[in-house]
Amino acid sequence: MLTNIMYVTLHVTDQDRALRFYTEQLGLEKRVDHTGPDGRFLTVGVPGGPVEIILWPQAAGGQRADVRAGTTVGPVFLESDDLRKDFETLRDRGVTFEQAEPEDYPFGVRIEAVDPDGNRIALRQRARASRTDG
Repeated sequence: MLTNIMYVTLHVTDQDRALRFYTEQLGLEKRVDHTGPDGRFLTVGVPGGPVEIILWPQAAGGQRADVRAGTTVGPVFLESDDLRKDFETLRDRGVTFEQAEPEDYPFGVRIEAVDPDGNRIALRQRARASRTDG
């Protein structure tokens, strides 16, 4: 039986640049950095979280689908408990966003960030459950 998502892979043209972006700008932590017969296996993750993002090398100009801003969500979703506050922190760190501000939507708050290789990172905050007295 499946129990967990282990890895999500993002293709990057420069693993060191990607590592700096995901750790220094987004605030993730480096988990694995091992060079083996298939190349460098490099992962990052949310501190304390179970899922790791593999930053896998891709040659510059590699085939990627043409993604237009606002039309496709990122392959990675990171959850926040206060996305508007996190947005301010990330923007101050130089993270590029596709929108000027986080947007409210029926299930919470959202915004899309973009890494140096053009990978979209979906940032989400779930809607708070409303209480009804009965």
